[in-house]
Order: sequence, then C-alpha cells, then structure tokens
Amino acid sequence: MRSWARFRPDLKAGAWGPFIGLVVLCVFFSIQAENFATLRNVIIIFDQVTVYGILAIGMTLVIIAGGIDLSVGSVLAFSAMTTGWLFSSVGVPFAPALLCGLLMGALCGLVSGLLITFGRVPAFIATLALMTIGRGLANKYTNGNVVSGWPDAFNTLNTHRYFGVMTATTAFFLLLALAVWAFLKFRPAGRNLYAIGGNSEVARLAGVPVRLHLIGVYVMSGLLAAIAGMANAARLQTSQPYDGLGYELTAIAAVVIGGASLSGGVGGVGGTLVGVLIIGVLNSGLSQIGAQTYDKDIIIGVMIAAAVAFDTLIRRRR
Repeated sequence: MRSWARFRPDLKAGAWGPFIGLVVLCVFFSIQAENFATLRNVIIIFDQVTVYGILAIGMTLVIIAGGIDLSVGSVLAFSAMTTGWLFSSVGVPFAPALLCGLLMGALCGLVSGLLITFGRVPAFIATLALMTIGRGLANKYTNGNVVSGWPDAFNTLNTHRYFGVMTATTAFFLLLALAVWAFLKFRPAGRNLYAIGGNSEVARLAGVPVRLHLIGVYVMSGLLAAIAGMANAARLQTSQPYDGLGYELTAIAAVVIGGASLSGGVGGVGGTLVGVLIIGVLNSGLSQIGAQTYDKDIIIGVMIAAAVAFDTLIRRRR
C-alpha cells in the first residue's frame, strides 16, 4: 500500500475533483455519442491534446513557482517559423535548423526570466511583451507567408503509429509528463519550486536560489513551447505565423482546471494531465453530439472561474 502511495500519479492538490469530473464527462459522452468510447476516438483525443499538453507541462512549472507565461503560443510559432525559414529559404540543413528553432524558444524563456528576476518586471507584463515580439518576429521572417516543405522523415513523427496506436509526438508528451512528475516529486529543485510559489521570500531566507529557479522554469517553458511548435508543424506539415494563437490560454486553463493555484505553490503534472484530457474530451464529445464550437469555450471558462473561486475559498479558510 505504501509503495502505491509513493509511486501513484500525483492527483493531490485539488486534482481529484477534476479527475472525477473527467470520468463523468467520459461516461456522459459515451452515452450520448455512439463512437465516443472507441479506441480510435481515444487515439484521436491524445493526438489532438499533445501540443496543448506539452505547453501545459511547461506552464505547470511556471505556475507552481508563482509565475505566468503568456508568450508560449507566440514562441511556438516563432520557433517553428525559425526552423522552417532556415531550412526552406536559407538552405540550412534540417538538423541545425531544428536546433536553432529550439534555441530560440529557450532564449525567449531566458529573456522573460531575466526581465522578471533582475528587471523586476511583473511576469504578466514581461511575457505579454515577449508574446507580441515573438508573433511579430514570426511574421517578419516570411512576410506572413506559410512555410511548407518540411522533411518527410520529420512529418512521420506525427503520422506513423507505433504498434498501430501511438505517434512519436504523443509518446514524447507522455514520457515528458512522467519525467516532470518525477522531477517535482523526488528532486530538491522540484520541491523548491513549491516553496518559491508558496512564499519566495521565505524560500530565499532558507537558502533557495530563487532567481536561478525562476529563470530555469521560464527557460524550460520556452523550450517546451518550441518543442510544441515542432510537434504542431509535424502534425500540420506546415508552419505559419499565427500558429498557436490562443494556445497560452488553453495551457493555463488545463493547469488551473487540473487543480493548480494561480497564486503559486500548488499543482502537479497529474492534475495538468487531467486538465488537458478534460479539454480534449470536451472538444471531441461536443463535436460528436453536434454542439456549437463556442459551447466548449463557455464550458471551459466556467470551469476556470469555478476552479479559481474554489482555490480562493480554500485559502481564506486556512
């Protein structure tokens, strides 16, 4: 029993409620839609949430540490456009072009982290600025044109299914979730993020290098946004300047619905995974029962408001 308690997915910190909600949604749509509870539909749901999920894992680290990152959608587009532009227009071999795209994502995160920690710019403002700059740079590279012609071997990352079930990008997302879960649960640096999010001044007095940790989570968020951009490009087999538009809000929604607190210090990868799947199930289920596209946005908005209100109520009672 102790062994299970030690290694089970982290569904504490308010994530059991969303998990029950996910089960209820699955049961409801299974009854209402004939093709919902099929292996094919489950595979499609995971395919659809992979990009959101990679972004949300990076956002989880940022939110646990008490921050926010509004730039991830733009960084997704900027990084993918960098790789596509270097490869298709400049003639750089694909591997170096891919590396440059990933480095651009990490660099965007580094700039955000430095502005927040040393420049003392509020996270909302710093990442909002990077969101605007990243989107502008994504347009500047190609004058707003679509970049296509990605290598076939790269595109197979999101088309070839291993054992007939899982693509490489989905497998990466799930392995990433497992790795970050282990980092938060077992590594001192992971536990320090909770301390920083709970009270950064107390964490600093306790000897935690707060600035270094905060810069690290923003760099990781930027890098994961770049990886999500590559996964998105492999899925669409093109990249364009407005890829990822609004994805930052979806990532934040997944983290908050999964039980994290926007005040910091609370959350986990298990809850984020639940939040991502709730969004995926809503997308699939509402589509299959013939609901309007905007119904999903209304429901997710209500869920975010309820999650934040519940978190505020719990904090006031402590």
